[in-house]
Amino acid sequence: MTVKLAKCSIGDLIKLQEVSIETFNDTFKDQNSPENMKTYLEKAFNTIQLEKELSNLNSEFYFIYYDEETAGYLKINVNEAQSEQIGDESLEIERIYIRNKYQGKGLGKHLINKAMEIAVAQNKKSIWLGVWEKNDNALGFYKKIGFIQTGAHSFYMGDEEQIDIIMTKTLL
Repeated sequence: MTVKLAKCSIGDLIKLQEVSIETFNDTFKDQNSPENMKTYLEKAFNTIQLEKELSNLNSEFYFIYYDEETAGYLKINVNEAQSEQIGDESLEIERIYIRNKYQGKGLGKHLINKAMEIAVAQNKKSIWLGVWEKNDNALGFYKKIGFIQTGAHSFYMGDEEQIDIIMTKTLL
């Protein structure tokens, strides 16, 4: 087993879109209406939106490869790219998306470690993320590795308001 991370560029746009739609759909389709899923996927992962995110100097994407196969990705944000204004001393992990067949192989931990490495290099004091309150697997994972609940915010899946738990980990 080999695990490799690589920073994404504009040239990765189509692959990023494919992995985004696949992983989001696989994770959340059973808990949401088909109409809300379609609306969200078209809005969040269209090529114009993803190109805008890839071009933002305060955001970075990293693909994770498992035995040379694209297994998922990480998206981080700093400064005004953060989805909540937590502060300049924080780094947001906006997305950790792992394809289903690569779940349970420790890849999420690799991506968290990459985010922490970047945060430390940028002298950030904490990292934070939002997790859907009904995503028990993710909530358990983040708690296990030292994140604590520090708040909540609304997330819209189509026309349905959902609650994301904000979790934060202080860096030493």
